[in-house]
Amino acid sequence: MNRKRYFHFFIHLILIVSFVIIAFPVFYAFIVSTQTFQDVFVYPPKFTPGNDTIQNYVAAWETVKMGRLLFNSTLISVAVAVGKIVLSLMAAFAFTYFGDFKGKGLFFVIILITHMLPLPIRIVPTFELMRSFNWVDTYYALTVPFFASATGVLLFRQLFLTVPASLCDAARVDGITPMGFLMRILIPLSRTNVSALFLIEFLYMWNQYLWPLVVTNRDEMRVVQIGLKMLLAGQAQAADWNIIMAGTIIAMLPPLIILFVMQSSLVKGFSMQEEK
Repeated sequence: MNRKRYFHFFIHLILIVSFVIIAFPVFYAFIVSTQTFQDVFVYPPKFTPGNDTIQNYVAAWETVKMGRLLFNSTLISVAVAVGKIVLSLMAAFAFTYFGDFKGKGLFFVIILITHMLPLPIRIVPTFELMRSFNWVDTYYALTVPFFASATGVLLFRQLFLTVPASLCDAARVDGITPMGFLMRILIPLSRTNVSALFLIEFLYMWNQYLWPLVVTNRDEMRVVQIGLKMLLAGQAQAADWNIIMAGTIIAMLPPLIILFVMQSSLVKGFSMQEEK
């Protein structure tokens, strides 16, 4: 009994220490975002909130037009996440239930091979393609190159393979069309996967820096990650870390909101699967 108690104590201790290590940078960033310029450089550092919270956040918001940057990042992240889910569902549906077209195996292998070609490797040809379409400095260039997702195709295809063939036969007997089978049966069964993929892709696009930096020139088309870099680069001498940390905290809020919202649906989906 004592051994079991010590084991649980040790596990909880590891969890607490891990939480402190992970959460401390966020906590300290928030503390710095409330302090004055002089307080930031005090040694030993202060771990208590300062009195310049409103001034710092207003300065970060107005310096780089944070509202526009948040709008761009949110629009791009949502559009790419939704686009990837739609295309992945359609592709996985075709690979699973339309097995009579030629070259299905080859096409699926080619899709998986794209995992080996991340965007930094193909950034030059992709940029040339966007320029040939006159899409530079547009939302098309910021979203369309990310719509294809080998991960999403593989995820949904593996799920669809677990659906009994008798369910598809019963739907066909009832007169349900292939698209009706996808919309009314497969997609409701995929809610957990859809939520997980949406969350992953939203966070992935929210943290994009290199591609938006390459394919945009105007400030109104920049994203929030570039805005944070602009806050740092705009300092002539010593960086105003209190304002930079305020911008960082602002940039963290939308992903945190999405995470909390999607977390409930993920938990419900996993609970439903366990009950089945």
